[in-house]
Amino acid sequence: MTSQHEHHESPVEDSEITSWKTKLLWSWIFTIPIAVLMLLERFFDILVIQPPFNSIFILAVGFPVVFIFGWDTIKSGVRGLFTFYFNMDSLIALGTVIAYLTGIFAFFGVVLDYSGVAAMIMAFFTTGKYVEAKARGRASQEIRKLLELGAKKARVLRGNKEIEVEISDVKVGDTMIIKPGEKIPTDGIVVKGESAVDESMVTGESIPSDKKVKSLVIGATINQDGVLYVKATKIGSDTFLAHIIELVESAQSTKVPIQKLADKITGVFVPVILVIAVLTFLNWWIFTGDLSRSLGVGIAVLVIACPCALGLATPTALMVGSGMGAKRGILIRKGEAIQTMKEVKIVVFDKTGTITKGKPEVRDIYSKVGEKYLLEIAASLEKLSEHPLSKAVVAKAGLKKYREVKGFKILRGRGLEGNIGNKKITIGNTRLMEEKKISLNEFKAMIKKFEEKGFTAIVVAENEKAIGVIGIADAVKEDSVSAIKELNRGGFKSVMITGDNEVTARAIASQVGIDEVIANVLPEDKARKVEELQKEGMVAFVGDGINDAPALKQSNVGIAMGTGTDIAIEAGDIVLAKGSLVGVVQAINLSKATFRKIKQNLFWAFAYNVVAIPLAIAGVLHPVIAEIAMALSSVTVVTNANLLRRKKI
Repeated sequence: MTSQHEHHESPVEDSEITSWKTKLLWSWIFTIPIAVLMLLERFFDILVIQPPFNSIFILAVGFPVVFIFGWDTIKSGVRGLFTFYFNMDSLIALGTVIAYLTGIFAFFGVVLDYSGVAAMIMAFFTTGKYVEAKARGRASQEIRKLLELGAKKARVLRGNKEIEVEISDVKVGDTMIIKPGEKIPTDGIVVKGESAVDESMVTGESIPSDKKVKSLVIGATINQDGVLYVKATKIGSDTFLAHIIELVESAQSTKVPIQKLADKITGVFVPVILVIAVLTFLNWWIFTGDLSRSLGVGIAVLVIACPCALGLATPTALMVGSGMGAKRGILIRKGEAIQTMKEVKIVVFDKTGTITKGKPEVRDIYSKVGEKYLLEIAASLEKLSEHPLSKAVVAKAGLKKYREVKGFKILRGRGLEGNIGNKKITIGNTRLMEEKKISLNEFKAMIKKFEEKGFTAIVVAENEKAIGVIGIADAVKEDSVSAIKELNRGGFKSVMITGDNEVTARAIASQVGIDEVIANVLPEDKARKVEELQKEGMVAFVGDGINDAPALKQSNVGIAMGTGTDIAIEAGDIVLAKGSLVGVVQAINLSKATFRKIKQNLFWAFAYNVVAIPLAIAGVLHPVIAEIAMALSSVTVVTNANLLRRKKI
């Protein structure tokens, strides 16, 4: 299976960020001496290096900035000129190359030397590209992490021998031996033994699933407390884990890419500016006959129109928005999510670990012998079991001293029994009580009431007579109700999706104020359900389990709970580090505020061009002044983006 997906091994965007950071640092190391020389010469008439050595120095120091650190930009821009696919690189490439060449032609007295401007333009542009790459965030590594989840080795029976083999050597039909605490190597069916298996990493459900002969098990889940003999039924690309990987890949590739507004505008803006710059140059040359002056004006038009501010408009606002979110525990992994989030109409919630705590708690007790006594004898037995339901009873009792238990026995999938003094204690589900022929007539109404509330009913019997019922359930997070109420008030459609039965699902949904419930959903079907809901509008999916990864990817915005699995976190566009649903409301508010700031930035970037370009055409702006003005437009955009910090979300 690994060989199928080895192309996911390294995060591509990490290397992109590092690359731009390196270019940025070296560009400014070379550009700062040029900028100092130019400013001293132009504004203070101080010549640090005498001509013509000052021009030679600027050409030499500016060369690596333009043609080494800026080579990818030059190459892309020149290619755009020939293919008529114009982008921001086109103006930068043309402006920097022409400006740099003036430094060479200046030796022949043809034009004035603007070569220093070339290095400055490229340094500013490289800074913008680094900011943009950083804002896009790190690459998703969820598929690589999924691959790492699987067991690396398996213990199998070959003949009568127990041998350890690589996972790739397991064949369909092999009998695997899985001891307590070990990962199940691959999908299979139990042929011998009983145990509880922690499937939370796959299903998101906190309560382990009891397994006995003929039970199906999933590869990468963890065996709890019994030895299991499992016959392998699926290997490699046929396994459940491989299927989940395939779903994540599929959802990734079919996700509609966010249209980059700035790039679309640039696509029209750049060729228009190129035409204007050429016409400006020709007009000045025809009417003045001064080639040097005409070139200077043409370069000024290219430089002043260079859409650096346009390039910074989106990433700077995204970076500020991301920083604000991070302080509130809202980690924006994909910048595009900010733009998409404001369009979301439907919010889909996974149940366990998202709306609920993902940890069973005692919610109600009905006792015929007093709550204290019931909990004391129940906890004394339950303390000897590792089952999460047992832990919930022990936590509720909070005893400092437990009664002595003899003859303790786990009745797999049903409960447990043991003796306290001369009394035989039986604790378990209704099936166990029926097996032991213990009458539940007095408790039927209470058991039904518990089940309607979505509780798991545990009956406690003493000497084969029922004495009480303990209701255990995954408790709703304290702030889930207020968060969903806020979403409902905001006009969002809230939906809960779960693998639980309809009764339990409805009980939880009614507690938190969710009207629409999709129950009994298999893990691999969650993404399909999200896809169906997308026909009604943009969907945000909130989840925390591995099984949520495909749905998180399929949705327009995937919101992962930071308290969940690594895979869910990596698959999410937005991660709520605190695991609180209040973060969903804050993420929506942050998205709207950030996108509003992006639009303002785009307005300022264009407003500046509308004023500055006519001045450049008129010959009022020297290229150096144009360069400073261009830098100031970028500063304006960055400053405006930082004003976002004042916004309350």
